[in-house]
Amino acid sequence: MNDTVLNNNALAFIGLCNEYCQAAESAAETERRDFIDTMLRLLPRIYIAASDLSADISTEEAYINPSLEEDYYESVRRAIENIMGPDDTYLEVFEEDMKYSDTPIAASLSEGLTDIFQSVYNFIEMIKPDPLALAPEALAAIKEDFESYWSQILCNNLRALNKIKYSSSDID
Repeated sequence: MNDTVLNNNALAFIGLCNEYCQAAESAAETERRDFIDTMLRLLPRIYIAASDLSADISTEEAYINPSLEEDYYESVRRAIENIMGPDDTYLEVFEEDMKYSDTPIAASLSEGLTDIFQSVYNFIEMIKPDPLALAPEALAAIKEDFESYWSQILCNNLRALNKIKYSSSDID
């Protein structure tokens, strides 16, 4: 018998990751306004839940085996790019190279949202066979990945999506 018990935040995070994956995977069939609203609802909650994850295992032991295939990544990215249209590109101010550049640096919502999708998809796929046994290692690994990589992407995309939602008279 397995003694592992996932705390409420870990369970909420797993649920949010699953919901995020479903939203990203169904972007092609979603109305633009609904997609933006869903992302604006999910991203802050994912950020809070990921920030509050406690790592009960050393991150040196934690690893998530990549399972997302490149073609699938690209199909999700293209679907998001299509739904965002000309608003897919936004100016990025938190890019490290920005301090050395005289020109603005562009970023892509579809690429950023799909990068987050890749991390959470791989996480969900890893724990599917046995969540209680596999989640502690996977949670430690995704927390480390969040802190070192996609937390800033999430914030940048949230800012860009917020601008689209509240500065456009018609986001459809």
